[in-house]
Amino acid sequence: MKKLIYILLILPIWLFSQPNCNAYLYKGDTLQYKACIEAEKTEKLYQFQREFQEILDNAIKICPNFAYAYREKSTAYLKSGDFLTWKKLIDKAVELDYGSNLGYRAWCRYQFFRDYKGAINDIEKLESLVNYNIGYSVDGDYHLKIAKAICYSAINQKQKAIKIFLEQINTKDYSAGLYDYYQLGVTYYEINDFQNALKSFEKQSEINEFADNAYYKCKVYKTLKNDADYRKYKEIALKLYLENKKLFDFYTQHSNSINYETIVNE
Repeated sequence: MKKLIYILLILPIWLFSQPNCNAYLYKGDTLQYKACIEAEKTEKLYQFQREFQEILDNAIKICPNFAYAYREKSTAYLKSGDFLTWKKLIDKAVELDYGSNLGYRAWCRYQFFRDYKGAINDIEKLESLVNYNIGYSVDGDYHLKIAKAICYSAINQKQKAIKIFLEQINTKDYSAGLYDYYQLGVTYYEINDFQNALKSFEKQSEINEFADNAYYKCKVYKTLKNDADYRKYKEIALKLYLENKKLFDFYTQHSNSINYETIVNE
């Protein structure tokens, strides 16, 4: 936990784009318009500056229903490790504007806390409330439906996870993300479906190859007693890792990420 808090403190966490204040004015919501104009004053301030929080407090005083201010205030508490205050603030933002904030809360639950069931609940609630594409994680790494599949896999509902992975990957006009096939492949591997696992890892290689993916290929070939390809992909995995071509996240760790020692000792 101390390591997580330290990482969050030294790295800038996502700052969300300032809403278009004129949109509130167009709707006739003068209070949210005035609160939005006040919140614009934080643009060049750091989240831990007292002025940053005071300006957002002022925005909330102007309009207690201004969800953006609660969400922006919450990020400093997430960074500092005050997760209870973060949760209180982000819950308020979700209450006021679920469309803009429910997916974000789901992603934070998954990414920072590995609260898989909480993330699933938020994503599925969002799906039930809207009739449009629910979008991606804040960092853009995963579509939220892929994130939901990862969460189901993590709580050992592998077949359900695979179904969600495939439905999303095969959705019309959807382009598989940088890590989608890898996460699908790992889930296949964990249920001993090695042929489909290998197919997924090969598709992953066509999109974006990295050490973790090559490592799982070597594991599959080892299981299939193909010693030549096992050794080949182990060497590739080690090489890619040393080239810094691996799963990486600034704040925490990707699910199913592999470290160098694990590859060496395979």
